[in-house]
Amino acid sequence: MSLPPLLEHDADPDPIAQFSRWYAEVEAAGQAEPTVMTLATATPEGVPSARMVLLKHAGPDGFDFYTNYDSRKAAELAANPRVALVFWWERLRRQVRVEGTVVRLPSAASAAYFATRPRGSRIGAWASPQSRVLAGRAELERRVAEIEQRFAGQDVPLPPFWGGYRVHPWIIEFWQERGDRLHDRLRYRREGDGWVMERLAP
Repeated sequence: MSLPPLLEHDADPDPIAQFSRWYAEVEAAGQAEPTVMTLATATPEGVPSARMVLLKHAGPDGFDFYTNYDSRKAAELAANPRVALVFWWERLRRQVRVEGTVVRLPSAASAAYFATRPRGSRIGAWASPQSRVLAGRAELERRVAEIEQRFAGQDVPLPPFWGGYRVHPWIIEFWQERGDRLHDRLRYRREGDGWVMERLAP
């Protein structure tokens, strides 16, 4: 698919608005799972780790995702709140990189989102001791059966160990593939209450 170049005068001065524009375009183009993003964390010693998570909201305050607060990622976030996100939208050959810090979302926001999840996913959130070693698949299935019995005939509430995070960005970079590897890269850098847009060499 041939796209117009990513030029400064065409880009929105607000990177969140630019992200929303690109997201709408990749959805319209039929990108599979456009909410998938890589979340990179690090320990206080600088040991990195990365995994795929799902974006659940993007707005002026940042990018939201949800997880188990007892997981490895949550432990790393508690010790070092600096993170990076990467979106790769192959359909349009575009990438968005985000750097920032995370804060936990209020429990009310987490409960509201949790209530929208399928019942099986809510059961799974209770049953899975995320990132812990299991004796085998049978242990996980036993835990699921126990939770299903515990909440039989009733709503599945938000676990006290599960909830959301918001990434407050200080850098957002938009990358678009161009010929001869002369790709377009526009970086937005937070400065005070606003943003500075800069072109980076490919």
